[in-house]
Amino acid sequence: MTERTPLLHYRLSTSVNESEPRSPPAGRALVPHPGPAGRKSALQGQPKKLSIFFGVVIPTLLSMFSVVVFLRIGFMVGHSGLYQAIAMLLVAYFIICMTVLSVCAISTNGALDAGGAYYMISRALGPEFGGSIGIMFFLANVCGCALFVLGLVEAIVATFGVPEAGSLATSPYQVLPSGYWWSLLYGTGVALLCLLVCLVGAHIYAKATFVIFLVVMFVLVTVFVSFFAVGPRTIVLPSSAAFNPTANGTGPPFPTTGNFTGFKLDTLLGNLYADYTVDYTTNTVMTFATVFAVMFNGCTGIMAGSNMSGDLQNPSYSIPRGTITAVIFTFIIYNLLSIMVACSCDRVLLQRDYSFLRDINIWNPFVTVGVYSSTLSAAMSNLIGASRILYALARDDLFGKVLSPAKKTSHSGNPWVSVLLSWFLVQLVLFSGKLNTIASIVTIFFLLVYAAVDLACLALEWASAPNFRPTFRYFTWHTCALGIVGCAIMMFLINAIYASASIAFMLLLLLLIHYLSPTSSWGYISQALIFHQVRKYLLMLDVRKDHVKFWRPQVLLMVSNPRSSVGLITFINDIKKSGLYVLGHVQLGDLNTLPSDPLQSQYDSWLSLVDHLNIKSFVNLTLADSVRHGVQHLLFISGLGGMRPNILVLGFYDDCLPKDKLIDPSLSTAQSTDPSDCLQEPDPLFLFSSLRGSSDRQDCGEFGDGKVLGPREYVAIIADAVKMLKNVVLARYFNGFDRARVLSPPSSSSSSAVYVDVWPVNLLRPDSCSYVDTCSLFLLQLACILNMVRAWRRATLRLFLCVEEGRSVRGSEEKLGQLLKELRIKAQVYSVPWDQQVALHWQRQGEWGKKPPPPPQSPDNNTTTDEEEEAKQRADEHEEENDDDYVNSFPSNATRLSDAYLSAVNKLILDSARPAPAVRFLYLPRPPADTRRYTTYLDQLELLTRDLGPTLLIHGVTPVITTDL
Repeated sequence: MTERTPLLHYRLSTSVNESEPRSPPAGRALVPHPGPAGRKSALQGQPKKLSIFFGVVIPTLLSMFSVVVFLRIGFMVGHSGLYQAIAMLLVAYFIICMTVLSVCAISTNGALDAGGAYYMISRALGPEFGGSIGIMFFLANVCGCALFVLGLVEAIVATFGVPEAGSLATSPYQVLPSGYWWSLLYGTGVALLCLLVCLVGAHIYAKATFVIFLVVMFVLVTVFVSFFAVGPRTIVLPSSAAFNPTANGTGPPFPTTGNFTGFKLDTLLGNLYADYTVDYTTNTVMTFATVFAVMFNGCTGIMAGSNMSGDLQNPSYSIPRGTITAVIFTFIIYNLLSIMVACSCDRVLLQRDYSFLRDINIWNPFVTVGVYSSTLSAAMSNLIGASRILYALARDDLFGKVLSPAKKTSHSGNPWVSVLLSWFLVQLVLFSGKLNTIASIVTIFFLLVYAAVDLACLALEWASAPNFRPTFRYFTWHTCALGIVGCAIMMFLINAIYASASIAFMLLLLLLIHYLSPTSSWGYISQALIFHQVRKYLLMLDVRKDHVKFWRPQVLLMVSNPRSSVGLITFINDIKKSGLYVLGHVQLGDLNTLPSDPLQSQYDSWLSLVDHLNIKSFVNLTLADSVRHGVQHLLFISGLGGMRPNILVLGFYDDCLPKDKLIDPSLSTAQSTDPSDCLQEPDPLFLFSSLRGSSDRQDCGEFGDGKVLGPREYVAIIADAVKMLKNVVLARYFNGFDRARVLSPPSSSSSSAVYVDVWPVNLLRPDSCSYVDTCSLFLLQLACILNMVRAWRRATLRLFLCVEEGRSVRGSEEKLGQLLKELRIKAQVYSVPWDQQVALHWQRQGEWGKKPPPPPQSPDNNTTTDEEEEAKQRADEHEEENDDDYVNSFPSNATRLSDAYLSAVNKLILDSARPAPAVRFLYLPRPPADTRRYTTYLDQLELLTRDLGPTLLIHGVTPVITTDL
């Protein structure tokens, strides 16, 4: 079932959410319906679904009443007094009302399916939260069913069971054998009765609960009538209440009788205030918290109607109205009973006889029948609720094949396998015999589910998603927050240890589902919340407040084909230092001539690549008529607000054939959530085009060698980036870069140390020996950032200082060392003499200076020959060279560098670094102003970096480092 086609799914889901049977139009039955149960019911028909009264009101009422209304009202008033009893009811109902408002809001925001609270939470908060809460809610219902079954068995044995040894039978009806195994047998019989009702289906369950509802309501009427019809009487207290001597045996004996006085003011005044004493069933002193915890069990059935969501005619209509009706009705009944009990029964009777309502009834068996009926209905409600939750969990495939058998349903859509599994677990819990301890855990589990429903509604409200517009509007985020806080307080009030353990268990399930379950198509509320917060913080990120102290690299890496760029992509991921990282790609084309945008189908492949390489990167693709225009587009539009790229990284332009690093399918970690997709579509990770030079690539590119980019356009891209004040990095020899192999050299090598070499001098300008300029400091900063990454901390920075004879080597080293100390950069400084290389350069300069000046241009001829133009340019260069010596200026003498000089410098770099470094950082000069020299400029860079291994040529244009605090 997918959420990407909501209208189609809504139209097809007749078996789940239609309010009444409709005759399908022609051909309707041929449309496949999601889920086997839906398909069977659509084709063969199913029984009429439940209305508000039968499907929501009755299950919720019976679940909330259970045995509290008959056995614990007197306990609450007797210990806490009328004032505190009413206060407890107000607090308890305030907590559950906050949750009811959230349930109503979520249930009226779209079509509900089977699973009740689990369905709401999972569709709102995602599969991890929904699945973990769903399992806990399922276990709570299973244990709750067992709890009520044992409660019913205890009530039956207390009435009809033979007393234990040493006690005499007080009634001729006490004929049933008692004991652990007999109680287990009775419990198994009751559980089988519940199983049979639930196996037949929701309609038999609804009819059975309706009968029970009539019985309970009749018993309640007799209870209220009895307060008026029965006269004052003295009631003998239970033997366990009477035989309870004081601790030292010297205090006054406990009374053996209590009084039903009828409506008297004195009785009311005596029951107004609290009088906490020893509970005769547990021999522990009661407190506000313990009484509140017991009373709150009578308020935890509000989800009974929601659990039936898959069997309702119109869940979005029925659940809010039915649940609110049941909550209001129970609140009125509890308060009326509390007031009447306080007015007519003395404190002794209330504190020492919890079944006094039976003794003051017009006919005693009425209350006994009411206790049996309400307990049996609560057990059935929990069993059928557990089966529906298990069925929903299985259908969502959160736990793989473990729960797949629970998907099976009958012809009428009843999940009979889920019912059987739930009954089996109930039977296992029955072996515990007593569930006093589990009772607290069950209540805590229910409270945790209620808190999760509040959290789901709160998250939807905070996310401000346009599609969250429930028809029930009587809620705000304040009510959701109050519900969460109230549930949390109640959980820890009941039992802090169990509450902590249940939360830990839920978090463990959450982590398991997060890592083991497939990706769902329900949508994740976390994405909506992240979007909401990111938008808010991006607006707060003011570019006018940028400061060099807080500069960080924000990288745009241009990728022609990811197949050959894996090494570079992973390396740049290290150097970004928690900054912005964008993978950019330009596809050549014109949207006017294309039927649709070709980039939309490629995004999945790029995102799969990001997941596969485990990098933290965004992807930006653009369509342009040339690579240069595409890079300009990305430099202009990439990022948002204060998060924009400040570094452009390009692969080096050379003739090396690229190597495919994405050949092995076993390297892929991308998975499809739909098995049919795996059969029809290849892995998106391998949908990238073939590399140039490969056997299956037919095109030769614009330049005949498979390239779509020429050398002049490549240098023009560098020049464009510099004009836009972007720092530029050219990366060479990263095609075969393997970070794991580089950072973990084999033990057989002579040295296991890892080095990063930095040459912070413009090697294309040997006449300028400055080490302290913007570009040099930028080199140092990037090298230092790389060294700060955890994987590269073992690496040693080596800084090479090029010196000539006659210059103070020691002074230069000390000065540079002091600078590094001020910049907090730890590096080893090496002095490298390069007199021979500089001599080659000046030799070329001398040859250049001996050349004759250019001939004068004829005044009557406006055209010039190529030789004249070249001679003029050289003269202009010579004049410019005399006027501008600044290292960051347009290098006018780039054309004067001989190949011999560049080869000598290349050899110097190779020979000076022993052992060879993992990566080198070199100074990248600014491209020449004359576009006709772009090819020469690129040739010089190629000659300079030939065979150097992984090398970064870096040109920095912005200050990025400071010595200030």
